[in-house]
Amino acid sequence: MIRRLIIAAVMCGVLPGATLAVADSSAVVRAGERAGASDLAEDTAQFRRDVLDINRRLLLMEEELLFPADTRVAIFVSLDVGRYFTPDAVTLQLGGNTLVSHLYTEREIRALKNGAVQRLHTANVRNGTHELTAFVTGIGPNGREIRRAATLNFDKASGRQFIQLRLEDDAAAQQPNLTFHAWQ
Repeated sequence: MIRRLIIAAVMCGVLPGATLAVADSSAVVRAGERAGASDLAEDTAQFRRDVLDINRRLLLMEEELLFPADTRVAIFVSLDVGRYFTPDAVTLQLGGNTLVSHLYTEREIRALKNGAVQRLHTANVRNGTHELTAFVTGIGPNGREIRRAATLNFDKASGRQFIQLRLEDDAAAQQPNLTFHAWQ
């Protein structure tokens, strides 16, 4: 296709100084194909960048529609040290209704032990007083199963609210402590 366009351009005189010699036309065709291929690659790369940018904007808009800032509560989990406790599962309840249950993989546990913070759930919550309960099961020292629960009563005000569930080691008891930390 490109070869035909270049030959037609040469024949019509659109490409000044070009002759239609057999040897020269094949070189012109190859040069045109390379230029066309690089233009196509550049256009494709730009198109991909545009699609990714549009997708990012759509995801942000979707999050704003699903979780308006005035009603949004985000719950995060972090693990402090992890010598005496390795979490297997976390279940969150808000006002007696289960929000989320999460089973941990080895990779997620390694990330938490290295200082990662996991966003466990984002919810829409009306303003007022609420009760958040976390149930955590895991493996403690000597391979025994440990189950713990923690409850937080919090007042949801206007605007975003962030709550962190911290799984901390208690060296004296060699057991985990569950604590909540709330930010506005």
